[in-house]
Amino acid sequence: MKKERVVITGAGSGLGRALALEYARAGARVAVLDRDGETAAAVGVEVEAAGGKALVLECDVTDDASVAAAATGIGRGWHGLDILVNNAGIAGSGTVVDTSDADWRRILEVNLFGVVAVTRAFVPAMIRAGAGHVINIASAAGFASPPGVAAYNVSKAGVISLSETLRLELSPHGVGVSVACPSFFKTNLLDDFRGSEESRRVALKLMEKSSLDAADVARLIRRGARKKDFMILPHAEARAGLLLKRFAPDMFFSTLKKKANAFLGGAAVPAGAAQPATGEGKSAGKAPRGRGSKVA
Repeated sequence: MKKERVVITGAGSGLGRALALEYARAGARVAVLDRDGETAAAVGVEVEAAGGKALVLECDVTDDASVAAAATGIGRGWHGLDILVNNAGIAGSGTVVDTSDADWRRILEVNLFGVVAVTRAFVPAMIRAGAGHVINIASAAGFASPPGVAAYNVSKAGVISLSETLRLELSPHGVGVSVACPSFFKTNLLDDFRGSEESRRVALKLMEKSSLDAADVARLIRRGARKKDFMILPHAEARAGLLLKRFAPDMFFSTLKKKANAFLGGAAVPAGAAQPATGEGKSAGKAPRGRGSKVA
């Protein structure tokens, strides 16, 4: 049986690491991309121990030359790829008004434009092969839009829209697309978090309440992608929230509004959190700090 060739950005920690190990246990060849070469190398060792074959590359998704070098290296070594996972990202708190210009730009640069850059570098090989699958890691925050994490919400909504567009554009070429939208789950999101202490406490409480950890989310994402599901929602509350917003938007708004004080009273964190840079991983230069994780 042919071993899948899987490229994962932000694979040095959090959800990215969990996805790398999930595919490794299935015997895949896994390209571990992360801006932190040391953590990427450590995950590479874990991939090999789990039964996969690792290719470790230092890659910053906000650096076009770095992304191009990774795509060239993987193309020469593997002569193509089967699965691309755009996982790298960062988290940050703040309202629309309070978030600084620098943080707005940085979060969008990593979480949205990083996905665009990696997609543009790797997807042409899939188009030429007439096969492959792209998995973009967004967040339930991309459709729930909770208060207090404005830039993060916008970046993840952009990833959802980008995925919808890609789905239509790549379908004639035999390339599939999935977008994963997890809520809070147990991860190392708060290892490098910038925000108020209250927001940190709220995030920690929500993470601790989750019944899922990064390995669970990774397993559900891989399973959904294998089934060719477009939108993958690992958390039941996210599935319920999306249905409520779609069929009873005013009720959804009222429900979310009741929770606003918890977020805006100094607790500017999402109703679900993403992965470090983004546990999502760290393939993104230096973050404005709340390293990627999965937000809702």
